[in-house]
Amino acid sequence: MPVIDKIIANEVLPAHADVVVIGAGIIGICTALELAERGLSVVVLEKGEVAGEQSSRNWGWCRQMGRDPREIPLILESLELWRGMNERLGAETGFRQCGIVYLSDTEEHFASKQKWHHENAVPYGLETKLIGRAEIERLAPGSQSKWAGAMYTAGDGQAEPFIAVPAMARHLQKLSGQIFTNCAARGLETTAGAVSAVVTERGVVKCARVVLAGGYWSRRFLYNMGISFPQLGVINSVMRTTPIDAGFGTTISGTKFAARKRLDGGYSVSHNHFSVADIVPDSFRLLREFLPIFKLDWRGLRLRLGKRFIDEASLARRWALDVVSPFEQVRILDPAPLPWILDEALDSLKKTFPVFQPAQAIERWAGVIDATPDAVPVISALAQKPGLFLASGFSGHGFGLGPGAGKLMAQLVMAESPCVDPIPFRFERLHDGSRPRPTTGL
Repeated sequence: MPVIDKIIANEVLPAHADVVVIGAGIIGICTALELAERGLSVVVLEKGEVAGEQSSRNWGWCRQMGRDPREIPLILESLELWRGMNERLGAETGFRQCGIVYLSDTEEHFASKQKWHHENAVPYGLETKLIGRAEIERLAPGSQSKWAGAMYTAGDGQAEPFIAVPAMARHLQKLSGQIFTNCAARGLETTAGAVSAVVTERGVVKCARVVLAGGYWSRRFLYNMGISFPQLGVINSVMRTTPIDAGFGTTISGTKFAARKRLDGGYSVSHNHFSVADIVPDSFRLLREFLPIFKLDWRGLRLRLGKRFIDEASLARRWALDVVSPFEQVRILDPAPLPWILDEALDSLKKTFPVFQPAQAIERWAGVIDATPDAVPVISALAQKPGLFLASGFSGHGFGLGPGAGKLMAQLVMAESPCVDPIPFRFERLHDGSRPRPTTGL
Protein backbone atom coordinates (compact mmCIF):
# COMPACT_ATOMS: atom_id res chain seq x y z
CA MET A 1 0.00 0.00 0.00
CA PRO A 2 1.19 3.58 -0.58
CA VAL A 3 2.84 5.44 2.27
CA ILE A 4 0.29 7.91 3.63
CA ASP A 5 1.06 11.09 5.54
CA LYS A 6 -0.33 10.13 8.95
CA ILE A 7 -2.31 12.38 11.28
CA ILE A 8 -2.54 12.35 15.07
CA ALA A 9 -6.05 11.13 15.80
CA ASN A 10 -8.24 12.33 18.64
CA GLU A 11 -8.49 9.99 21.64
CA VAL A 12 -11.56 10.64 23.80
CA LEU A 13 -14.84 9.92 22.03
CA PRO A 14 -17.39 12.65 22.81
CA ALA A 15 -20.87 11.83 24.07
CA HIS A 16 -22.56 14.20 21.60
CA ALA A 17 -21.94 15.79 18.19
CA ASP A 18 -23.97 17.90 15.78
CA VAL A 19 -22.97 15.61 12.88
CA VAL A 20 -21.10 12.30 12.73
CA VAL A 21 -19.32 11.43 9.49
CA ILE A 22 -18.53 7.76 8.91
CA GLY A 23 -15.43 7.36 6.74
CA ALA A 24 -12.24 9.44 6.59
CA GLY A 25 -11.60 9.31 2.88
CA ILE A 26 -11.69 12.46 0.79
CA ILE A 27 -15.50 12.59 0.66
CA GLY A 28 -15.95 12.23 4.40
CA ILE A 29 -13.16 14.67 5.28
CA CYS A 30 -14.31 17.30 2.76
CA THR A 31 -17.88 17.02 4.10
CA ALA A 32 -16.68 17.33 7.69
CA LEU A 33 -14.47 20.29 6.78
CA GLU A 34 -17.40 22.15 5.24
CA LEU A 35 -19.57 21.46 8.31
CA ALA A 36 -16.85 22.51 10.75
CA GLU A 37 -16.34 25.75 8.85
CA ARG A 38 -20.03 26.43 9.48
CA GLY A 39 -19.42 26.12 13.22
CA LEU A 40 -20.88 22.65 13.83
CA SER A 41 -19.33 20.08 16.13
CA VAL A 42 -18.24 17.25 13.84
CA VAL A 43 -16.94 13.77 14.64
CA VAL A 44 -15.33 11.63 11.94
CA LEU A 45 -15.19 7.87 12.55
CA GLU A 46 -12.72 5.78 10.57
CA LYS A 47 -12.31 2.02 10.94
CA GLY A 48 -8.71 2.20 9.70
CA GLU A 49 -6.57 5.24 8.86
CA VAL A 50 -7.35 8.56 7.21
CA ALA A 51 -7.32 8.00 3.43
CA GLY A 52 -6.25 4.41 4.03
CA GLU A 53 -8.14 2.98 1.09
CA GLN A 54 -9.02 4.42 -2.32
CA SER A 55 -8.52 8.07 -1.34
CA SER A 56 -4.73 7.52 -1.21
CA ARG A 57 -4.57 4.94 -4.00
CA ASN A 58 -6.15 6.76 -6.94
CA TRP A 59 -4.47 8.45 -9.89
CA GLY A 60 -4.66 11.93 -8.37
CA TRP A 61 -6.42 13.45 -11.38
CA CYS A 62 -8.75 16.43 -11.01
CA ARG A 63 -10.42 16.59 -14.40
CA GLN A 64 -13.53 17.96 -16.03
CA MET A 65 -12.80 16.34 -19.37
CA GLY A 66 -14.46 13.07 -20.33
CA ARG A 67 -17.00 13.05 -17.51
CA ASP A 68 -20.59 11.93 -17.42
CA PRO A 69 -22.55 15.15 -18.09
CA ARG A 70 -24.35 14.74 -14.76
CA GLU A 71 -21.01 15.26 -13.01
CA ILE A 72 -19.81 18.31 -14.96
CA PRO A 73 -21.37 21.03 -12.75
CA LEU A 74 -19.97 19.27 -9.67
CA ILE A 75 -16.44 18.96 -11.06
CA LEU A 76 -16.45 22.63 -12.03
CA GLU A 77 -17.31 23.47 -8.43
CA SER A 78 -14.63 21.06 -7.21
CA LEU A 79 -11.91 22.45 -9.44
CA GLU A 80 -12.63 25.94 -8.17
CA LEU A 81 -12.18 24.61 -4.63
CA TRP A 82 -9.05 22.64 -5.56
CA ARG A 83 -7.42 25.78 -6.97
CA GLY A 84 -7.75 27.51 -3.60
CA MET A 85 -7.16 24.42 -1.44
CA ASN A 86 -3.52 25.01 -0.48
CA GLU A 87 -4.34 28.54 0.66
CA ARG A 88 -7.50 27.39 2.44
CA LEU A 89 -5.59 24.78 4.43
CA GLY A 90 -2.31 26.61 4.77
CA ALA A 91 -0.71 23.34 3.65
CA GLU A 92 0.45 21.52 0.54
CA THR A 93 -1.99 19.18 -1.21
CA GLY A 94 0.05 18.83 -4.37
CA PHE A 95 -2.62 20.50 -6.49
CA ARG A 96 -1.27 21.87 -9.74
CA GLN A 97 -3.22 23.02 -12.78
CA CYS A 98 -1.11 21.06 -15.23
CA GLY A 99 -3.58 20.35 -18.04
CA ILE A 100 -4.57 16.89 -19.23
CA VAL A 101 -4.33 15.40 -22.73
CA TYR A 102 -6.40 12.43 -23.92
CA LEU A 103 -4.45 10.99 -26.87
CA SER A 104 -6.17 9.05 -29.67
CA ASP A 105 -4.20 6.59 -31.78
CA THR A 106 -7.04 5.86 -34.22
CA GLU A 107 -9.69 7.88 -36.00
CA GLU A 108 -12.32 5.79 -34.21
CA HIS A 109 -10.96 6.75 -30.78
CA PHE A 110 -10.71 10.38 -31.80
CA ALA A 111 -14.29 10.32 -33.06
CA SER A 112 -15.50 9.31 -29.59
CA LYS A 113 -13.69 12.30 -28.11
CA GLN A 114 -15.12 14.59 -30.77
CA LYS A 115 -18.57 13.32 -29.88
CA TRP A 116 -18.03 13.98 -26.16
CA HIS A 117 -16.69 17.45 -26.94
CA HIS A 118 -19.70 18.33 -29.10
CA GLU A 119 -22.28 16.93 -26.67
CA ASN A 120 -20.73 18.12 -23.39
CA ALA A 121 -17.81 20.54 -23.63
CA VAL A 122 -19.57 22.93 -26.00
CA PRO A 123 -22.94 23.11 -24.15
CA TYR A 124 -21.25 23.57 -20.78
CA GLY A 125 -18.76 26.12 -22.09
CA LEU A 126 -15.72 24.10 -21.05
CA GLU A 127 -12.28 25.17 -22.20
CA THR A 128 -11.67 21.68 -23.58
CA LYS A 129 -10.17 21.70 -27.09
CA LEU A 130 -9.71 19.16 -29.87
CA ILE A 131 -6.11 19.34 -31.04
CA GLY A 132 -3.93 17.91 -33.79
CA ARG A 133 -0.39 16.56 -34.01
CA ALA A 134 1.44 19.89 -33.84
CA GLU A 135 -0.28 20.90 -30.59
CA ILE A 136 0.20 17.39 -29.17
CA GLU A 137 3.92 17.67 -29.84
CA ARG A 138 4.05 21.03 -28.07
CA LEU A 139 2.26 19.73 -24.98
CA ALA A 140 3.85 16.26 -24.81
CA PRO A 141 6.93 16.25 -27.03
CA GLY A 142 8.84 13.22 -28.18
CA SER A 143 6.05 10.76 -28.91
CA GLN A 144 6.79 7.96 -31.39
CA SER A 145 3.10 7.56 -32.26
CA LYS A 146 1.28 9.26 -35.13
CA TRP A 147 -1.75 10.41 -33.20
CA ALA A 148 -5.08 10.86 -34.94
CA GLY A 149 -5.80 13.72 -32.55
CA ALA A 150 -6.38 14.49 -28.90
CA MET A 151 -8.66 16.25 -26.46
CA TYR A 152 -6.99 18.78 -24.16
CA THR A 153 -8.16 20.78 -21.16
CA ALA A 154 -5.64 23.30 -19.84
CA GLY A 155 -7.64 23.91 -16.65
CA ASP A 156 -7.59 20.30 -15.52
CA GLY A 157 -5.15 19.41 -12.78
CA GLN A 158 -3.81 16.94 -10.27
CA ALA A 159 -3.09 16.60 -6.57
CA GLU A 160 -1.22 14.13 -4.39
CA PRO A 161 -3.64 11.64 -2.80
CA PHE A 162 -1.24 10.50 -0.08
CA ILE A 163 -0.83 14.03 1.34
CA ALA A 164 -3.99 15.92 0.28
CA VAL A 165 -6.56 14.21 2.50
CA PRO A 166 -4.33 14.18 5.61
CA ALA A 167 -3.72 17.91 5.08
CA MET A 168 -7.48 18.47 4.96
CA ALA A 169 -7.90 16.33 8.08
CA ARG A 170 -5.37 18.35 10.07
CA HIS A 171 -7.13 21.57 9.12
CA LEU A 172 -10.42 20.03 10.20
CA GLN A 173 -8.89 19.33 13.61
CA LYS A 174 -7.72 22.95 13.85
CA LEU A 175 -11.37 23.92 13.42
CA SER A 176 -12.24 21.65 16.38
CA GLY A 177 -13.41 18.75 14.25
CA GLN A 178 -12.52 15.41 15.84
CA ILE A 179 -11.18 12.40 13.94
CA PHE A 180 -11.06 8.90 15.43
CA THR A 181 -9.06 6.27 13.57
CA ASN A 182 -9.24 2.52 14.22
CA CYS A 183 -12.72 3.28 15.51
CA ALA A 184 -15.35 1.50 13.45
CA ALA A 185 -18.97 2.59 13.39
CA ARG A 186 -21.02 -0.57 13.90
CA GLY A 187 -24.44 0.92 13.19
CA LEU A 188 -27.04 3.49 14.17
CA GLU A 189 -29.54 3.88 16.96
CA THR A 190 -32.88 5.47 16.14
CA THR A 191 -35.68 7.16 18.02
CA ALA A 192 -39.14 7.17 16.42
CA GLY A 193 -37.46 5.97 13.24
CA ALA A 194 -34.96 8.84 13.02
CA VAL A 195 -31.22 8.76 13.66
CA SER A 196 -30.35 9.45 17.31
CA ALA A 197 -26.84 7.98 17.78
CA VAL A 198 -23.93 6.12 16.22
CA VAL A 199 -22.71 2.98 17.94
CA THR A 200 -18.95 2.49 17.62
CA GLU A 201 -16.55 -0.13 18.90
CA ARG A 202 -15.51 2.38 21.58
CA GLY A 203 -18.90 3.64 22.64
CA VAL A 204 -21.93 5.67 21.54
CA VAL A 205 -22.05 9.19 20.08
CA LYS A 206 -25.45 10.88 20.29
CA CYS A 207 -26.37 12.86 17.17
CA ALA A 208 -29.32 13.62 14.93
CA ARG A 209 -27.43 13.69 11.63
CA VAL A 210 -25.04 11.13 10.15
CA VAL A 211 -23.19 11.18 6.83
CA LEU A 212 -22.13 7.77 5.54
CA ALA A 213 -19.06 8.20 3.33
CA GLY A 214 -17.81 4.65 3.65
CA GLY A 215 -16.66 4.03 0.08
CA TYR A 216 -16.79 0.35 -0.80
CA TRP A 217 -18.11 -0.49 2.69
CA SER A 218 -21.24 1.64 2.41
CA ARG A 219 -23.33 -1.15 0.90
CA ARG A 220 -22.59 -3.54 3.78
CA PHE A 221 -23.25 -0.87 6.42
CA LEU A 222 -26.63 0.01 4.89
CA TYR A 223 -27.66 -3.62 4.33
CA ASN A 224 -27.44 -4.24 8.07
CA MET A 225 -30.07 -1.51 8.43
CA GLY A 226 -32.35 -3.02 5.79
CA ILE A 227 -31.41 -0.52 3.06
CA SER A 228 -30.30 -1.88 -0.31
CA PHE A 229 -27.54 0.12 -2.01
CA PRO A 230 -26.41 -1.41 -5.33
CA GLN A 231 -22.64 -1.03 -5.31
CA LEU A 232 -19.74 -3.22 -6.45
CA GLY A 233 -15.97 -2.90 -6.38
CA VAL A 234 -13.42 -2.63 -9.18
CA ILE A 235 -9.70 -3.06 -8.54
CA ASN A 236 -7.36 -0.57 -10.17
CA SER A 237 -3.57 -0.91 -10.03
CA VAL A 238 -1.12 2.01 -9.87
CA MET A 239 2.67 2.42 -9.65
CA ARG A 240 5.11 5.20 -9.00
CA THR A 241 8.42 5.53 -10.79
CA THR A 242 11.86 6.84 -10.05
CA PRO A 243 12.28 10.59 -10.66
CA ILE A 244 12.68 11.51 -14.30
CA ASP A 245 12.68 14.71 -16.34
CA ALA A 246 10.35 14.06 -19.27
CA GLY A 247 10.57 17.66 -20.47
CA PHE A 248 6.88 18.37 -19.88
CA GLY A 249 4.44 18.46 -16.99
CA THR A 250 1.19 17.79 -18.82
CA THR A 251 -0.73 14.76 -17.58
CA ILE A 252 -1.16 12.29 -20.46
CA SER A 253 -3.49 9.42 -21.26
CA GLY A 254 -2.83 7.04 -24.16
CA THR A 255 -4.23 3.74 -25.33
CA LYS A 256 -2.61 1.60 -22.64
CA PHE A 257 -1.17 4.11 -20.19
CA ALA A 258 -2.02 7.09 -18.03
CA ALA A 259 0.77 9.10 -16.41
CA ARG A 260 1.11 12.22 -14.29
CA LYS A 261 4.10 14.02 -12.81
CA ARG A 262 4.42 13.70 -9.02
CA LEU A 263 5.79 16.23 -6.54
CA ASP A 264 8.67 13.84 -5.82
CA GLY A 265 9.82 14.00 -9.46
CA GLY A 266 8.58 10.55 -10.41
CA TYR A 267 5.40 9.61 -12.23
CA SER A 268 2.23 7.87 -11.17
CA VAL A 269 1.48 5.38 -13.94
CA SER A 270 -1.55 3.19 -14.52
CA HIS A 271 -3.22 1.33 -17.36
CA ASN A 272 -5.77 3.40 -19.22
CA HIS A 273 -7.78 0.39 -20.31
CA PHE A 274 -7.67 -2.60 -17.94
CA SER A 275 -9.20 -2.98 -14.48
CA VAL A 276 -10.21 -6.13 -12.60
CA ALA A 277 -13.58 -6.96 -11.07
CA ASP A 278 -13.36 -9.74 -8.53
CA ILE A 279 -16.38 -12.01 -8.58
CA VAL A 280 -17.94 -11.87 -5.12
CA PRO A 281 -21.35 -12.96 -3.80
CA ASP A 282 -22.76 -9.50 -4.51
CA SER A 283 -21.75 -9.89 -8.17
CA PHE A 284 -24.61 -12.38 -8.53
CA ARG A 285 -27.03 -10.47 -6.32
CA LEU A 286 -26.51 -7.29 -8.36
CA LEU A 287 -25.97 -8.78 -11.83
CA ARG A 288 -29.15 -7.29 -13.28
CA GLU A 289 -28.31 -3.78 -12.06
CA PHE A 290 -24.71 -3.85 -13.26
CA LEU A 291 -25.09 -5.65 -16.58
CA PRO A 292 -25.25 -2.37 -18.55
CA ILE A 293 -21.91 -1.12 -17.19
CA PHE A 294 -20.29 -4.50 -17.87
CA LYS A 295 -21.51 -4.24 -21.47
CA LEU A 296 -20.18 -0.69 -21.77
CA ASP A 297 -16.66 -1.57 -20.62
CA TRP A 298 -16.43 -5.31 -21.18
CA ARG A 299 -13.22 -5.06 -23.22
CA GLY A 300 -11.39 -3.29 -20.42
CA LEU A 301 -12.85 -5.16 -17.45
CA ARG A 302 -11.32 -8.48 -16.46
CA LEU A 303 -13.48 -10.71 -14.25
CA ARG A 304 -11.63 -12.83 -11.71
CA LEU A 305 -12.76 -15.58 -9.36
CA GLY A 306 -10.44 -16.16 -6.44
CA LYS A 307 -9.81 -15.75 -2.74
CA ARG A 308 -11.79 -12.56 -2.46
CA PHE A 309 -15.03 -14.45 -3.09
CA ILE A 310 -14.40 -16.45 0.10
CA ASP A 311 -13.22 -13.37 2.00
CA GLU A 312 -16.41 -11.47 1.17
CA ALA A 313 -18.67 -14.45 1.83
CA SER A 314 -17.15 -14.92 5.28
CA LEU A 315 -18.06 -11.38 6.39
CA ALA A 316 -21.42 -10.97 8.09
CA ARG A 317 -24.19 -9.17 6.23
CA ARG A 318 -26.18 -8.73 9.43
CA TRP A 319 -24.83 -8.23 12.94
CA ALA A 320 -25.86 -6.91 16.33
CA LEU A 321 -24.34 -3.63 17.46
CA ASP A 322 -22.76 -5.17 20.56
CA VAL A 323 -20.54 -7.59 18.62
CA VAL A 324 -17.48 -7.18 16.43
CA SER A 325 -18.50 -5.86 13.02
CA PRO A 326 -17.00 -6.62 9.58
CA PHE A 327 -15.36 -3.19 9.70
CA GLU A 328 -13.25 -4.26 12.65
CA GLN A 329 -12.33 -7.50 10.93
CA VAL A 330 -11.00 -5.67 7.86
CA ARG A 331 -9.46 -2.36 8.93
CA ILE A 332 -7.98 -1.51 5.53
CA LEU A 333 -8.88 -3.14 2.23
CA ASP A 334 -5.49 -3.69 0.61
CA PRO A 335 -5.74 -5.71 -2.62
CA ALA A 336 -2.61 -6.80 -4.43
CA PRO A 337 -1.77 -4.89 -7.62
CA LEU A 338 -1.87 -6.75 -10.92
CA PRO A 339 1.75 -6.92 -12.19
CA TRP A 340 0.88 -7.72 -15.81
CA ILE A 341 -1.40 -4.69 -16.06
CA LEU A 342 1.25 -2.34 -14.70
CA ASP A 343 4.04 -3.93 -16.74
CA GLU A 344 2.04 -3.38 -19.92
CA ALA A 345 1.26 0.22 -18.94
CA LEU A 346 4.89 1.15 -18.25
CA ASP A 347 6.13 -0.69 -21.33
CA SER A 348 3.59 1.14 -23.49
CA LEU A 349 4.56 4.50 -21.96
CA LYS A 350 8.24 3.85 -22.67
CA LYS A 351 7.64 2.77 -26.26
CA THR A 352 5.42 5.78 -26.92
CA PHE A 353 7.67 8.31 -25.17
CA PRO A 354 11.30 7.06 -25.21
CA VAL A 355 12.28 9.74 -22.68
CA PHE A 356 10.69 7.44 -20.06
CA GLN A 357 13.06 4.54 -20.86
CA PRO A 358 15.16 5.08 -17.70
CA ALA A 359 12.07 5.13 -15.45
CA GLN A 360 11.79 2.22 -13.03
CA ALA A 361 8.82 1.18 -10.93
CA ILE A 362 9.70 1.58 -7.24
CA GLU A 363 6.28 1.04 -5.66
CA ARG A 364 3.04 -0.65 -6.77
CA TRP A 365 -0.36 -0.72 -5.14
CA ALA A 366 -4.04 -1.25 -5.85
CA GLY A 367 -7.31 0.10 -4.54
CA VAL A 368 -10.98 -0.86 -4.67
CA ILE A 369 -13.18 1.60 -6.55
CA ASP A 370 -16.76 1.74 -5.29
CA ALA A 371 -19.05 1.76 -8.33
CA THR A 372 -22.77 2.31 -8.87
CA PRO A 373 -24.74 0.87 -11.81
CA ASP A 374 -24.59 4.20 -13.68
CA ALA A 375 -21.05 5.13 -12.54
CA VAL A 376 -22.39 8.31 -10.90
CA PRO A 377 -22.22 8.82 -7.11
CA VAL A 378 -25.01 9.06 -4.61
CA ILE A 379 -25.00 12.33 -2.65
CA SER A 380 -28.34 12.29 -0.96
CA ALA A 381 -30.51 12.13 2.12
CA LEU A 382 -31.99 8.68 2.72
CA ALA A 383 -35.73 8.91 3.19
CA GLN A 384 -35.82 5.45 4.78
CA LYS A 385 -33.90 6.77 7.78
CA PRO A 386 -34.44 10.46 8.60
CA GLY A 387 -31.17 12.09 9.60
CA LEU A 388 -29.02 9.71 7.53
CA PHE A 389 -27.19 10.96 4.43
CA LEU A 390 -25.16 8.97 1.91
CA ALA A 391 -22.13 10.09 -0.13
CA SER A 392 -20.74 7.03 -1.86
CA GLY A 393 -20.41 5.14 -5.14
CA PHE A 394 -18.04 7.63 -6.77
CA SER A 395 -16.94 5.05 -9.35
CA GLY A 396 -13.31 6.18 -9.53
CA HIS A 397 -14.15 9.89 -9.70
CA GLY A 398 -14.16 10.69 -5.98
CA PHE A 399 -10.75 12.32 -5.63
CA GLY A 400 -11.36 15.01 -8.22
CA LEU A 401 -14.99 15.48 -7.18
CA GLY A 402 -14.19 15.39 -3.45
CA PRO A 403 -14.22 19.08 -2.51
CA GLY A 404 -17.40 19.82 -4.46
CA ALA A 405 -19.10 16.65 -3.23
CA GLY A 406 -18.24 17.54 0.35
CA LYS A 407 -19.67 21.02 -0.13
CA LEU A 408 -22.88 19.68 -1.68
CA MET A 409 -23.28 17.05 1.06
CA ALA A 410 -22.80 19.67 3.79
CA GLN A 411 -25.40 21.89 2.13
CA LEU A 412 -27.90 19.03 2.04
CA VAL A 413 -27.23 18.26 5.71
CA MET A 414 -27.75 21.92 6.60
CA ALA A 415 -30.78 22.36 4.29
CA GLU A 416 -28.96 25.16 2.44
CA SER A 417 -29.32 26.09 -1.22
CA PRO A 418 -27.12 23.58 -3.06
CA CYS A 419 -24.14 24.68 -5.14
CA VAL A 420 -25.27 22.36 -7.95
CA ASP A 421 -28.48 20.53 -8.76
CA PRO A 422 -28.53 17.48 -6.45
CA ILE A 423 -31.21 15.61 -8.44
CA PRO A 424 -28.75 13.56 -10.57
CA PHE A 425 -27.16 12.23 -7.37
CA ARG A 426 -30.34 11.24 -5.53
CA PHE A 427 -30.45 7.78 -3.99
CA GLU A 428 -33.97 7.10 -5.27
CA ARG A 429 -32.82 6.92 -8.90
CA LEU A 430 -31.40 3.47 -8.15
CA HIS A 431 -34.78 2.13 -7.01
CA ASP A 432 -37.53 4.14 -8.75
CA GLY A 433 -37.55 2.10 -11.95
CA SER A 434 -35.68 4.67 -14.03
CA ARG A 435 -32.63 2.34 -14.25
CA PRO A 436 -30.06 5.04 -15.06
CA ARG A 437 -27.17 4.05 -17.30
CA PRO A 438 -23.57 5.17 -17.71
CA THR A 439 -23.33 7.77 -20.45
CA THR A 440 -19.59 8.18 -21.05
CA GLY A 441 -17.82 6.04 -23.59
CA LEU A 442 -14.30 7.50 -23.58
